[in-house]
Order: sequence, then structure tokens, then C-alpha cells
Amino acid sequence: MDKESSQAWIAIIVVILVASGLAWAGSQNSVPAFSMPLFALCVAIAFVIQWIAFIPAWIFQTEKFYDLTGSFTYITVTLLAVFLSGNADGRTYILMALVLVWALRLGTFLFTRVLKSGKDARFDEIKVSFARFLQTWTLQGLWVSFTLAAALAAITTREPVPLGIFALVGLLVWAFGFGIEAVADQQKRRFNAYPENKGDFIDTGLWAWSRHPNYFGEITLWLGVAIITLPVLRGWQWVTLISPVFVYLLITRISGVPMLEKRADEKWGGQEDYEKYKKNTPVLVPKPPKKEE
Repeated sequence: MDKESSQAWIAIIVVILVASGLAWAGSQNSVPAFSMPLFALCVAIAFVIQWIAFIPAWIFQTEKFYDLTGSFTYITVTLLAVFLSGNADGRTYILMALVLVWALRLGTFLFTRVLKSGKDARFDEIKVSFARFLQTWTLQGLWVSFTLAAALAAITTREPVPLGIFALVGLLVWAFGFGIEAVADQQKRRFNAYPENKGDFIDTGLWAWSRHPNYFGEITLWLGVAIITLPVLRGWQWVTLISPVFVYLLITRISGVPMLEKRADEKWGGQEDYEKYKKNTPVLVPKPPKKEE
């Protein structure tokens, strides 16, 4: 076994242990289902779906339905939690709607994009290694579990709380973030659709305000979800507020911004217009573009 495969297997074990800790914390006030806390059951199912999807992905050496599987997992786990909770209330249905709308839009967008491009370049070296490829699917299980954690804790709680100001504020924050993400994705898709823009970087619309406005929207909408759940959390369930923190760290430190910034520097670094854009435009949090002097 080579070094990279050994590291991948170790990473898989660590991910499972971390997910187990999250399942334990989020289950502290969870309703039971099939002789176990519903929260823990939902975390387990998130991983099982990834591992089942990995089988044909490995056999056919394809990553085309990776993102689609992620969205399917969000939808499946959320609906299962609502269905099995037995005490769904207004907060439950709001959280369910927000997750489903987000997952359906993003999943469709990402799946359409990978079909159009023919592949996801991130997987070129990974998918030829069983352990490393399995690691990416296992990490997606952790991604789903961490991101959904606060919402699942609220949906599966034994003690529902009436809606109040937190629900209103959270809903507004979610709508703001979702709108930015959706508009930014659409603007980039439209930009790339024009042949004359092939090979160029986008610096118009929201992309003139931020180099990654879609990621800013993603972080913001999950913060909104977390705000909605605040009145319901009890004891160790407060650990589930790692949800928006995890999204932020994942996007800004691991797989989002760093990868795209590196790719952009390799492609356009040294070009006067790109260097000017990079200097004058924030990485994440949007702000009005500077006026030309």
C-alpha cells in the first residue's frame, strides 16, 4: 500500500470518528427512531448513501454524479428526519423547505455544469486510487452531516419551541444569502455561455463586488439556518452550531476559495487586468468596486 492510500484510510477512520462524536452530541435531545436517536440515524444514513453511490462511481471511474449524490443526500436525510420526528412544527417545515430549495437548486446547477464540461478536474488523480476516491465520498458524508447538523437537531428535538424573532431573522438572512448565491451562479453561467468570453475571468455583476460572491452567499444562508435553530438547542446540541463555522472553514480554507484562487493565478497571473481585479476586489465579502480615477 502506497503512502497516499495509507493516509486516505487513516483520514476515513478519523472522519468516521468525528462524525460519531457529532452524532452523539446532536442526539442529546433527539426523538428515538428504530431504537436509536433519530439524529444519529440521519448521520449514519448520510454516510451509507455515499458509500452505496461510491460503488458504481468506482466501477465506471466517474465523478459525474458526485455533486448530485450530495444534494440527494441532503434531501433524503431531511425528509426522513421530518417524517420520523413525529412532532413536526412550524420551525421544522421552514427548515425543511430551506434545505430542499437550496439542495435542489445547487444540485441541479452543479450536475448540469459537470455534464457540460464532461468531467470534474478535481478527481482526475483521485479516482484512480480506491482509497483516495472512497475518502472523497466519505468526506461528503461528513460535509452533509456537519452542514445539516443544526437543522437536524431542531427537526429531531423532543421539545419543539414556538416560532419567534429568531425564525424571522434567520429566514431573512437565509433569503439574502440564497439570493446572492443564485444570482452569482447565474451570472457566471451566462458569462461562460458567450464564446467571446472563453478563457476569460468574470469581473461583472456581483463578481465586480467579490471574487467569490457565490461562496459568500453559501456561508450566509447556512448562518441563517443556524439562527432559526437557536431557541431549540439544548446541552450538547450546541455543538451542532459548528454547521455555519464548518461551511466557512471548508470554503475559505480547504476546498473552495484556495483551490479556485490557485487555479486563477496559474491561468491569469501576471495579466494586468487580472492583477488589477485581484487587487481591487475582495476575496469573499462583497463591497462596491472602486471607481476609476
